[in-house]
Amino acid sequence: MRSGLVAQALRRHRWSLLAPACTQVLAACVISAMVMTAWSLSPSQLAPQDRAVVVASQMDDVTSVFLGIAVYLSILIVGVTMNLAIQQQLEDVALVRVVGASPGQVRRAVALQVAVVGVLASLIGWLVAIPAGAAWIHALRTHDVLPDAARFAPQIMALPIALGIVLPTSVVGALVASRRTVRIAPSVALTEAGTRCRPVRRSRVIAGSALVVGGAVLSAVLSQIDPAQADDAAFFVMLAECIGVGMLAPLALRRVAGVLRRLARDGVGRLAVDSIEAMTRSLSGALVPLVLAAAFATVKVAVHTTTTRVTGVTEPVADVWTDYSGTVIYATFAGVAALNCLVTVVVNRRRDLAAMQLIGGSRRSLVGMMLVEAVIVSATAVVLAAGVAGVTLAPMLHTTLGRWLPFFPPIVPVAGVLLVTGVVIAGMVAPAATVMRAPPIEVVAAGP
Repeated sequence: MRSGLVAQALRRHRWSLLAPACTQVLAACVISAMVMTAWSLSPSQLAPQDRAVVVASQMDDVTSVFLGIAVYLSILIVGVTMNLAIQQQLEDVALVRVVGASPGQVRRAVALQVAVVGVLASLIGWLVAIPAGAAWIHALRTHDVLPDAARFAPQIMALPIALGIVLPTSVVGALVASRRTVRIAPSVALTEAGTRCRPVRRSRVIAGSALVVGGAVLSAVLSQIDPAQADDAAFFVMLAECIGVGMLAPLALRRVAGVLRRLARDGVGRLAVDSIEAMTRSLSGALVPLVLAAAFATVKVAVHTTTTRVTGVTEPVADVWTDYSGTVIYATFAGVAALNCLVTVVVNRRRDLAAMQLIGGSRRSLVGMMLVEAVIVSATAVVLAAGVAGVTLAPMLHTTLGRWLPFFPPIVPVAGVLLVTGVVIAGMVAPAATVMRAPPIEVVAAGP
C-alpha cells in the first residue's frame, strides 16, 4: 500500500513536489561545489607557493562559511517547501485515511516520496555543481583572489556528502510538515482542503513570537560584545527572525488583508484582498525565503556601504567581490525557492481560476487580480525583510562603527524592491496567465 501511495503522489502532485525538488537541487549544487572547491584548493592539489596565496586570501574560511550557510539554508528552505507540498496533498491524505490507512503508513509514504525526489535532486545538483564550481574558481582567479594555478577538480566524494545533508533534512522536514496533516480527523482534513483555510494554531503563534523576540534580545546582547563575535553571531539572529516571521506570516497577511479590505472597492482589488485572506497559509510559505533573501542581501550590502561611508576607506575589491558573490548565490537560492512556492500555489488554484472564468470573469481581469495579489505579497515581504535586516544590522554597526542606522546609495533599496516584486510577479502572474489559456470547462472537469 505504501508504494502505491508514493507512486500516486509522485504522479498526481508533481507540480507541488517541484518546489522542494528545485530547492534540493540548489542545496546539493552549492554543497557539492563548496566541497569540491575545498578539495581543489587543498595542499594535495597546489604547490606550496600557490597554497600560500590561498591561505592569505582566507578562501579556506570563506568556503567553510559558504558550506555552513548552505546547510542552514537547506534545512530551513527545504523544510518550508516540503511543508507547502504536503499541504497540497491534504485531500488525498484525508481520503486514504478514510479507507483505512494509519497515520504511520501515511508518514512513511510521505518520507519515501521525499526520499525518491531527494536522491534524484542530489544527483542533478552534483552534476550542475561541476560546471558551476569551475566557473566559481575561474571567477576567483579573474578577480585575483586565487593564484593562476588553481583549477577546479571534480570529486565523486562530494555526492554522498551532499546526499547525506539533503536527504535527511528533506525527510525530517517532510515528517514535521506532515505531522498534523496525518493526525487530524479525515473529515476535518477534507473541510480544510475544500476551503483552503487552515487555522493558525496557538503553539505556532507562541513559537513564532518567541523566535522574533528572542532574536531581538540576542541582537541587543550582541551590541555590547566584541565586534568579531557579534558579526559571527548576527547570522543566527537573522535565522531566528526569519523563522519567527515565517511562522507569524499567516497572521501578518491576514492583518494586511483586513486593512486593505476597508480601502478596496468592489472589483479586482476586492477579489485580490479576499484571495489573499483565504490563501494566507499557502502564501506565507513563500514569505520565508523571500524575507530571508532580501534581509540577507540587505545586511551584506549595508555592512560594506556603511563602512565605506563612515571610515572613508574603500575595502579591497577582492574581498568585496567575494562577499557579494556569495550573497548572490544565497539570495538566488532563497529567491528560487520563493518562486517555486508561488508557482506551486498558483498552479494548484487553476480550478478556482477556471471557475471564476465560467461565472463571467475575463482572463484579463483575473490576471489583474493576480497582479494586485503579487503587489500585496511583495510589499509585505519588503516590510518584513526591512525589519529583520534592521534587527540584525544594529549590533554589527554599533559595535564596529558606533552607529545604529545603515547607509545605502538610493539605487540599492529601489533595486531590492524591484527584484522582490519581480520574483513575486513571475511566480504568481505568469503562471496564472499560463494556466488560464486552457478552456475553463476542461480544467474544472479534469479535477485537481
